[in-house]
Amino acid sequence: MSGPAYSNGGGPADGGDGLPRVPSQRDQRDQHDQSGRPGSPRPVPAPVPEPETPAGPPPHSPQAAAEPAAGTAQQNRLPLYDHGTLKSLLGAWALAVCSRDESLAVEVHLTDCAACAEEALRLRDAVGLLHREESLDLDPLLRARVLEGCLGRRPARIPVPEWAGPYDAEAARLDALLRDLGDSYWHEPVDLRWYDGALVTRQVTVGEVISHLTAVDGLVAMALDVPQADHAGGPRLPLDPMRRTEALWAARQAAAREAEAAGAAGDPAGELRDTWRGQSHTLLRTVSFAGGGAAGVDVDYGAFALPLRDAFVDRAFECWIHASDIAEAVAYPYDPPAPRNMNRMIDLAARMLPAAIAGRRRDGLADSAGRLASAGAPGRSLLLEIEGAGGGRWYLPLDSPGTVASREHTVAHVALDGVEFCQLAAGHLEPERVAFGQEGDRDVIRDLLYAAASLSRL
Repeated sequence: MSGPAYSNGGGPADGGDGLPRVPSQRDQRDQHDQSGRPGSPRPVPAPVPEPETPAGPPPHSPQAAAEPAAGTAQQNRLPLYDHGTLKSLLGAWALAVCSRDESLAVEVHLTDCAACAEEALRLRDAVGLLHREESLDLDPLLRARVLEGCLGRRPARIPVPEWAGPYDAEAARLDALLRDLGDSYWHEPVDLRWYDGALVTRQVTVGEVISHLTAVDGLVAMALDVPQADHAGGPRLPLDPMRRTEALWAARQAAAREAEAAGAAGDPAGELRDTWRGQSHTLLRTVSFAGGGAAGVDVDYGAFALPLRDAFVDRAFECWIHASDIAEAVAYPYDPPAPRNMNRMIDLAARMLPAAIAGRRRDGLADSAGRLASAGAPGRSLLLEIEGAGGGRWYLPLDSPGTVASREHTVAHVALDGVEFCQLAAGHLEPERVAFGQEGDRDVIRDLLYAAASLSRL
């Protein structure tokens, strides 16, 4: 070990004094050379000649008489410790937790005891290997990294499609959150928010959030012609996500009342979680076996439809947003998705914006005036720039979803943070309160922000 706190003494051949390497934080060696321990004797320094003109006070002054007494008191302040006590203090000294007098005594002892000096050096080296305390919580990306490492060595025989990867990751993260919280949090209140001309908030329980996810996942299950976890032989639920959720909540509440009247436990937390998670596993397994041809199958949401590859990204987005709602309600830390997964979510929202802007224009809610343009022809465009992890640049057509967007016909440019854009699209932020950069037609930019908020739903 080397450094300003250590004296790397060598043998006589190296010009050193032959002593072991010991700390030299304080030079007290000349005061304690009479230890009598074996070792090479220390050379006596040559006397320094007296200056011709004394610098101190006259030899018979009161100040000169007081100086020897002060020096003697300073030497007597050092406590006396035996060898065993000093050796037991080496660990505390290496960690720098000894008192000043103990540190001084140890360092003086190390100049005379070769065995303790070597032990002190080993302890100081060991202290350098210690790390700060780290959280015991697992990294949320640990599962993805382990799977990526495993699949890199041995690819899966039946891999999950790339477009279903975000849903696989976000469902697993939500499942881990529910497992960490336990059943005691199942009835905690959670605020579900979306935008419908203004921010709308509805307070539900953690269990009802999971039931909502189960209900909307059932639409994907219906498109794949697999059993729906929210159906269970009962009446057919509506296609509209909100009405479907309301119907499932009402059915579960009625079942819970019947179970309570019969003296049985109704709707236990573990059953709700297992139902949702079992359905998500079924969906992933089905599309994995179906191959690439399933990506274009339409999923009917009632008022609109999405191809299966986009529907899985939509379900990943809802898993993240509602997991964040739950985590916020119980003060639990929850990070955004991995950048590549967030990029897919942002890309889906960006591709849905032209139709949303056109719909607001038909309803008379748009601020910018529309222009006639033929399908496939170039038209006015807006550059949407999303910053941060998972971001990118998208040119969006403004006059009609069928027109071609291009850099040459850009009339506005807006820049937003990736997480804030997702919060806006989820209806968790009002368009007036979003921080963004803008350039160009302000009416077009305002239409874009309100169209993004209108993508949200329960």
